[in-house]
Amino acid sequence: MWSRLGTWLVAFLVGGVYGLAGTIAHPYTWGWFPLGLVLGLIGCAALLASVRLLTSDRWTALACGVGMVAAALVFSGPGPGGSVIVPESTLAVVWVVAVQVLVGVVVVWPEARHRPHPPGPANRLVP
Repeated sequence: MWSRLGTWLVAFLVGGVYGLAGTIAHPYTWGWFPLGLVLGLIGCAALLASVRLLTSDRWTALACGVGMVAAALVFSGPGPGGSVIVPESTLAVVWVVAVQVLVGVVVVWPEARHRPHPPGPANRLVP
């Protein structure tokens, strides 16, 4: 029980770090190309997919995704002093919505089913 809660906490914190990095980097463009947004989404997608595949647990992927979404939402709004880390723009809206959609897709993706090998000569041990 405690190991599972610890796993969820670590996943939440790591997701928060990725969400924070993406939130800060998403406005970076290279010419017309939104490089920061694309790299942030690729990084978050890779993290979510790897957490889901390595743990085989929907809840751990959800904890990681909640950390990402929380970081994106908290750091997108004005701070206590009124300063804004992420100004409202089209890229900012795309970032916040895309992270939520990404988390939803990874969490609700169906489980991979393992098909048993059919009995046959290839599966028998040779004496």
